Amino acid sequence: MNTESEKIFENIHQELIDGLKESNKYAQTKIYKLYYKAMYNTALRILNDRTEAEDVMQESFLKAFQRIDNYSGTGSFGSWLKRIVVNNSIDALCKSKFNLSLSEIGDVEFDDSNENYIEILNYKVDEIKKMIFNLSDNHRMILSLYLLEGYDHEEISQILDISYNTSRTRYSRARKKLLQLIENEKVNELIN
Repeated sequence: MNTESEKIFENIHQELIDGLKESNKYAQTKIYKLYYKAMYNTALRILNDRTEAEDVMQESFLKAFQRIDNYSGTGSFGSWLKRIVVNNSIDALCKSKFNLSLSEIGDVEFDDSNENYIEILNYKVDEIKKMIFNLSDNHRMILSLYLLEGYDHEEISQILDISYNTSRTRYSRARKKLLQLIENEKVNELIN
């Protein structure tokens, strides 16, 4: 008998997923059409480069199709595919733009009770996304994973191969940087 965590996930596109396991071109095309926009947007939020996001998205689909036997069925296919896209995006970002030092940031106290945190929730979502895309790669990556992709710190720590506390610290620093940008934008609006 399967435990709750081992339960096979019932995908609405199970027939197509089964087709992928048989290298069925029709199933591959249908799966691609169903998921490509979401996967492209995921890559774009991390990479902030349309061409690179397109490349990563394409590579991720190829990888998923080649490794479909690794899909266990214990979660949604979309989540499994998204994890591949996130990992490939992070790899591409690390290779092309910076060397990610996994141990350079120490532990810092994390506190969401700051009044500025409430302000960010009330600010225009599109403006915040634009500001996130203008941050450094490291800040953009952690904020994208946490705020836009919905990963928690435990998941982010696994994706980035960092400790839970380092994930929280990086998020805290990136959030502070984002709040500074929002404050600067508000000051500019008052002046103009």
